[in-house]
Amino acid sequence: MDSRTAEKTPVETPQPPAARLSARELAIRYGFLALLVGLIVFFSLATRGFTSPQAAVFILQSVSITGILALGVTATLVVGGFDLSIGSIATSSMMAAAYVMVVLEQNALVAVIACLAIGALVGLINGLIICYMRVPDLLATLGMMFLLIGLQRIPTEGRSIATGMTLPDGSTAEGTFSPAFLALGRHRFDLFIDNLVPASVVVLIVLAIVIWFFLEYTRFGRMMYAVGSNERAAEFAGAPVKAYRIWAYVISGVFASIGGILLAARLGRGDIASGNNLLLDAVAAALIGFAVLGAAKPNAFGTAIGALFVGVLLQGLTMMNVPYYTQDFVKGAVLVIALIFTFALLGRKAR
Repeated sequence: MDSRTAEKTPVETPQPPAARLSARELAIRYGFLALLVGLIVFFSLATRGFTSPQAAVFILQSVSITGILALGVTATLVVGGFDLSIGSIATSSMMAAAYVMVVLEQNALVAVIACLAIGALVGLINGLIICYMRVPDLLATLGMMFLLIGLQRIPTEGRSIATGMTLPDGSTAEGTFSPAFLALGRHRFDLFIDNLVPASVVVLIVLAIVIWFFLEYTRFGRMMYAVGSNERAAEFAGAPVKAYRIWAYVISGVFASIGGILLAARLGRGDIASGNNLLLDAVAAALIGFAVLGAAKPNAFGTAIGALFVGVLLQGLTMMNVPYYTQDFVKGAVLVIALIFTFALLGRKAR
């Protein structure tokens, strides 16, 4: 190369990665986290005690069960499916735990095993119906949701389960909740501030780490993503697509049953109406996960952040004394605006 050629060749000045990000890309990547921070700042200024340890405990408690269910939904979203039965699985597990200990007078271990078996079985049935009966996932899981809602009420004729209740045969339920079982939902660990971190939050963190590592760093998890992104290509590559999809619903069912166990342990009874909002909040958290850090795909980290967002929003609205009948509207409006903004940006970036 002569000197004249060298003079005409432009010299590129290396730029740090952050400097090359446009405003749109920064909004895509960090917009939702900025929205979450802004929400926390707004509620901190608008209400007294929002940043107190007590408020943090309430938020963490509300996040824990919702987050666990949302992680199960994430597993089905990864394979291109969707599970609408998680809320009814959770409430069925809660009722089953109460029935086993209060009516059958069994110990906590038997109750936990029964609940996990229910979640795995329902997830397996969902997967089989979807994969082999070719029923669309929304319809299959919606039907299962209604089936479980009705089934969980039959043993007690539609009544909640508590010690001393009168059973349909006229006898009295004399069993009680095991203290070890109740500790799953009520125990708190000391961390800097006494009794700050509920045991259910520890369970959420552990499950979030496990499902994140499983989806991102194991061959099975990467194949689940492959099935969800292009099922036909994965099938041509020799992957057992149906098996991966079935396992996703089994994971979802087990996670939902864990949420039901924690709910029963927190309440200390089988409350027939306690899980009404679990489905909507969990689905919202899982869908928000698409927007976190511009992932544009279901992921465990984004789902955990989505659950935290839902918990912060609900706690803030409650502390502002917003009427309960308007909270769902406000929550839905904020979620819709956040998701439309994020996915609109993602769509423009793709084009």
